[in-house]
Formats: sequence, structure tokens, C-alpha cells
Amino acid sequence: MRIFYGIIWIIIGFLLIRYSVGLTENLGTMDWAEKYLKGGFGAGTYSMYRLLGLLIIILSLLYIFGFMGAIVSPFGHLFGGSR
Repeated sequence: MRIFYGIIWIIIGFLLIRYSVGLTENLGTMDWAEKYLKGGFGAGTYSMYRLLGLLIIILSLLYIFGFMGAIVSPFGHLFGGSR
């Protein structure tokens, strides 16, 4: 099941990267993305969608190969774990 869910999320991440222009045209630009991810009109929003897609793909690969615990475990004490 882990591989199936990971592949689904990889596809979602790829679609975010592939259709970032279409998403921006349909949803509009994000002012904070334009401000902090410098560029021309819409360039910051495009970059934000692409970075989000890349992050989803990387986290999905970590999940598939079982390395997600190494990323999440240091934060366990913040949510009541690791007692």
C-alpha cells in the first residue's frame, strides 16, 4: 500500500509542476509568493507551485523507501510522542 500511495502523491506533485501555469491562470496570483519569490508577473506563483510539487515528490519518495520516520521523529516530542 505504501508504494501505491507514494506513486499517487508523486503523480500529484508532477501535475503541480506540469500545470503550474494553468493553475495560476485559473486561480490567480498569490501576493506573498510574488513578493518573496521574485520575478515578473506571475513568476513567483509559478515558482511556488513548482517548489510545492517538488517537495511533494521528495516527501513521497522518502515515504516509499521508509525514510519518512527519520524526518518526522525529531519533532515527535512536540506532539506528545517520544515520552
